[in-house]
Amino acid sequence: MTKAAVKLTPASAAQKPGDKPLPVAADSESATDKVAEAITQGIRTGIFVPGQHLLEPDLTRRLGISRGSLRESLKHLAAAGIVTLNRYRGAYIGLLDRTASLQLLDTLEPLARLAARLAAENCTTPAARAQIEQAIADLDRAARSGNRAHYLESRRRFYDAMIDLGGNRELARVIPLSRTDLFRAQIETVQSDTQRKRHASGYGPIAKAIIAGDAKKADLAVKKHFDGTRKTMAELPENIFPSMT
Repeated sequence: MTKAAVKLTPASAAQKPGDKPLPVAADSESATDKVAEAITQGIRTGIFVPGQHLLEPDLTRRLGISRGSLRESLKHLAAAGIVTLNRYRGAYIGLLDRTASLQLLDTLEPLARLAARLAAENCTTPAARAQIEQAIADLDRAARSGNRAHYLESRRRFYDAMIDLGGNRELARVIPLSRTDLFRAQIETVQSDTQRKRHASGYGPIAKAIIAGDAKKADLAVKKHFDGTRKTMAELPENIFPSMT
């Protein structure tokens, strides 16, 4: 994949029609929070793509932070596997090789299955059911729209709703959703229509089982969904993944 530099527009400058604004965290948040939110949300919305070079002057100006704060923040993102730092070439949005992608799925699956089981067990009120119904409706609309950024955002909100309903705060801390957003952004543009539909269709059965309060079916629906993702991984060509070093 080609690594292209990104030019960010400062907040005070006029933007051209169609430009995507870089999300900025609230002033009360720390520099680390600002950078993390801007980059992780930017990955989901398509502002940043895996392998993209990040230009420090543009990031500091756009986010209103010092270069030192930015570099410290990028170190945190590098530790989380979202950014790759190179001593001579700077910072890049991360790229996952095939092995790392499969290992990520192996890590995420049991956590997602736990989240689905807990959500089903706690889906006992009209408000809880409405929360999941809204999340899956938004995700279905995004899938039908063909808008990749909308789909990735809606997919993240579905996971957030499921985790929130489950009520396990530690699960919310450890489930690697930002890393998974990176993986999904990397393969989303190279999938076939059949592969995209396979992925999108996996969320409906999960939501249905949660709404029914059936923890066992929710667990099995997540397993089937991940089986489909692994099938897609096996079908994808090697050239979309970086070489292992």
